[in-house]
Amino acid sequence: MGDMLRSFLFLDGEQKAFYSIEFHSIVRRTRGREMIFDTHAHYEDEAFDEDRDAMIRTLPDYRVQRFVNVASTWESLEKTKNIAGKYKNAYAAYGIHPDNVGDLDDQKMAVLKDYLQLPKAVAVGEIGLDYHWNKDNREQQIYWFRRQLALARQLRLPVIIHSRDAAQDTMTIAREEDLGNIGGVIHCYAYSTEQAEEYVKMGLYIGVGGVVTFKNARRLKETVQAISLDHIVLETDCPYLAPEPNRGTRNSSRNLRYVVRAIADLKGITTDEVEQTTWRNACRMYKLPYEIS
Repeated sequence: MGDMLRSFLFLDGEQKAFYSIEFHSIVRRTRGREMIFDTHAHYEDEAFDEDRDAMIRTLPDYRVQRFVNVASTWESLEKTKNIAGKYKNAYAAYGIHPDNVGDLDDQKMAVLKDYLQLPKAVAVGEIGLDYHWNKDNREQQIYWFRRQLALARQLRLPVIIHSRDAAQDTMTIAREEDLGNIGGVIHCYAYSTEQAEEYVKMGLYIGVGGVVTFKNARRLKETVQAISLDHIVLETDCPYLAPEPNRGTRNSSRNLRYVVRAIADLKGITTDEVEQTTWRNACRMYKLPYEIS
């Protein structure tokens, strides 16, 4: 490509016009092979009620060729199933968020297991611990976190872990439950670089989304610089956490291009490399083929 650009300088006007068209055609064909995988979205959320179908159908225009819709409440299980069934580029993760584990019992765990055996189910999630809003039910959260991890182990599915203000307990459970042999991602990573490196050593992925574009996200930026790109996956958590320059608005998978650019800048690599590598990472994590049929 560099030789082509140098030769371009010595062409006359008509030749430059011809080769300019050809050059941009090559760029388009090359970039067309890069694809974005949103590993964590919530398109069942009411924020998308007015334009859900139009939004999802236009995602390929932004090179988003796959996404996983992630359930978090009991009600969202069926909604997530419907999204995965309707759209070819959609997959499903089924689990109960730590804020909502008070709804769980053995009967509902049996129903959750049925959801997780549906054809497009690729993960258990989102599950985990959240001590930010719920500080009085830690033991209940831990109990159902372990129960859902056991379900993932039984079904040989990776997990999507939500952890907020619960760094030490999450790490302790990860070690005790041999989380590396289950596989999965620490979603919306917000802890230290040292802990991220330990999760990576276990074989887990680090989920990076819009927060990496925020000016005050120093710790996450340092983590992205420190760990291998081979252990990073892209996510939106939409409709939440829109990146700059759209911070504060409804998020969607369309915004992942800003996350890709931020990661590329932090690591000193091209956006194509970020897209290629994170695509492969997501496909490996969710046990999907690299190629789209």
